[in-house]
Amino acid sequence: MSETSLNPEGAPLQIESDATEALTPTELRLRAVVAAARFHGVDLDMGAYRGPAAEPYPSPASLVTWLRDQGLVARAMKLAWRNLFRFKDAAPVVLLLKDGTAGLVVGADPTRDVVWLKSPTSRDTEPPVAVDRLRLEQAWSGDVILVKRPYGQTEGEAPFTLGWIFGKVLEEKTFIRQISYASVVLSALTIIPALMVMAAIDRVLEYNSMSTFVLLVSLMAVMMFFEMVLGWARRELILVMSARLDVKLNLQVFGRLLALPLDFFERSQAGETISRLREVYRVREFLTGKLLFTFLDGFTLIVMLPFMFYMEPTLAWVSIAVAGLIAIIIMVFLRPVGHLIAQAIQAEHKKGAVMSETVYGIRTVKSLALEPQQKIIWDERVADAGQWRLKAGRLGNWPQTLIDPLQTFMSRGVVLFGTYLALENDTTIDKGGLIAFMILSGRVAQPLIGFARLMEDFHEVRTAVGQIARVLNNPTETRAHNDGMRPKFEGQVTFEDVTFTYPLGQRPALNKINFSIPPGTMLGLVGRSGSGKSTITRLLQGINREYSGAVRIDGAELREINLSHLRRSFGVVLQDNFLFRGTIRDNITAGRAGLTLEDAVRAARLAGAEEFIERMPQGYDTWIEEGSANISGGQRQRLAIARALITNPRIMILDEATSALDPESEALVNANLTRIGKGRTMVIVSHRLSSLVNCDLIMVLDRGAVVDIAPHDVLLDRCSVYRTLWNQQNRHIDPARAAAALAQGE
Repeated sequence: MSETSLNPEGAPLQIESDATEALTPTELRLRAVVAAARFHGVDLDMGAYRGPAAEPYPSPASLVTWLRDQGLVARAMKLAWRNLFRFKDAAPVVLLLKDGTAGLVVGADPTRDVVWLKSPTSRDTEPPVAVDRLRLEQAWSGDVILVKRPYGQTEGEAPFTLGWIFGKVLEEKTFIRQISYASVVLSALTIIPALMVMAAIDRVLEYNSMSTFVLLVSLMAVMMFFEMVLGWARRELILVMSARLDVKLNLQVFGRLLALPLDFFERSQAGETISRLREVYRVREFLTGKLLFTFLDGFTLIVMLPFMFYMEPTLAWVSIAVAGLIAIIIMVFLRPVGHLIAQAIQAEHKKGAVMSETVYGIRTVKSLALEPQQKIIWDERVADAGQWRLKAGRLGNWPQTLIDPLQTFMSRGVVLFGTYLALENDTTIDKGGLIAFMILSGRVAQPLIGFARLMEDFHEVRTAVGQIARVLNNPTETRAHNDGMRPKFEGQVTFEDVTFTYPLGQRPALNKINFSIPPGTMLGLVGRSGSGKSTITRLLQGINREYSGAVRIDGAELREINLSHLRRSFGVVLQDNFLFRGTIRDNITAGRAGLTLEDAVRAARLAGAEEFIERMPQGYDTWIEEGSANISGGQRQRLAIARALITNPRIMILDEATSALDPESEALVNANLTRIGKGRTMVIVSHRLSSLVNCDLIMVLDRGAVVDIAPHDVLLDRCSVYRTLWNQQNRHIDPARAAAALAQGE
């Protein structure tokens, strides 16, 4: 569409540029979205798009999700032609075409009845093309995507509170309004049975009127039909609204969880974190269950109370007084019962943490025969949780005991009190009306008692929200993922006076570190345990950002670089790598859109994994079980290296990546390091100095400071720390020389 022509014959919208024809629909749609984002000052990386594999090209929903993940405000809409003129002075609008491609609406002219389009591949200097309704509607699906930059706090950064939750409920205005209408009608219909009972007693039985009886039966049948239809419709609306709220809650919880920094998970116990997040189900049940139905029951009061006062004011006031007394009893016990429930929930979290920790570490538990010890801990947690639940239940039993006789009075005592008023001639209500009033009073008592009980449930849910908030309301990386530069990296790494101390650390993990390496350098990091090797790699990945000094990549300060872009530009292999449950191919490509089997094979070959993959039963389609139980540690490590290489990153970090490999696998990977490192910067942490001999530079660290940085041969001559480490690891080669060197304190 870089040159969209409108010929007199009315030819449809066509893409005529050779450059455009060479691109796939997916690439064209992504380019259009990237162009719209760039208009708002946000540069997106097309390679960061992760869409469902089943989609032939990105759907509007997938594109909106991606844009929102990048910190932009985005919305997909389906518009008619005339609505495009609303955007004549607005920012570019992404227009999705039927063939899977896309264009950009950059203006509109209502007087000429045309819109101005640009191709996502066109240059800024190229003028837009005027397109009329006939040509556009032949190619346009009607879908558009609106993009803008957020102002103030974004949705993902909003704290998880009760206020946020109720805000989500109020967003469902259409459903709430429709449910309310149905509830009002259903509440009105509940008066009819009472009136029928009154008529049956006062008219049918009193006068033996069969015609009145037939009329009542007919009215009952009609009412039952309408009540059935309205009841079904209301339940359907409630189900849809509940599903929407459930989706919003789960998306918010999981999104905020992913936005938390890595050091939060390193500080927190995984089992307790998971247990706290499970409380979202308690919140969901409250919102879509007790809260919603109590709210709906409130319409019963609106309809029935006036009618009850019309029938008999004295009995109506008695019913309200008894319901109020029930509410007072519940309110008195609310705070002490709520405190015990909070303690019980906390005990349940600790119990769940033990369960999760045991499942995660079952291999260690089994190998060390720790079952008895874990059972003792579990028994203690179960006993503690059971005691708090018992205390809460016992205290909660008292208000129920006091309420029971009052509820009985509401259903039966009203008749006796009404009978007493009739005997004393203090009421004009007849016997049929008295029975009808008894039916209505029972219906009125239910929502009044429900509102009182709702306060008890509300306190429990408030505790649950607090538990979830203790996880989700920690500082996130959201802004770092959304903001910042997205430069194209060459691979120069510079540390300038960098000092970093871990939280609660006694001394700096890095102390005034200074070094710089040009692009394409293979840098080895060595030193004793705790010398700061892994800390340097953590700072490079942006895991820890509270350092002094400057960490620069190609001259750009790391904290000014978009965090998602930064991490996608790295290939990282750790000592203990996690593989997802899925095929080998899925694990190597790691869900990256557009990568093929050929890409996976190339990466596997470079990592030295191809030879064992080909021996697998289904090759690249072999399924990896949870925990990688069906492959060896060395095979898992080589797959992790292949996964890191799949995007051809400019910078790679290998943090003890070969420590879990057998000698043969390690030799294979080391032999490939030269090929792996060709054209890219590599930072390799290893305790095995022999694997670093071929590095361009080796940096020796000790107590967080740089001792020396030079090639292997130079370090052996001039660096005593490096020489000592080398001799310790290679004493089997020349025992006499190694012993002499160690005796001299080297």
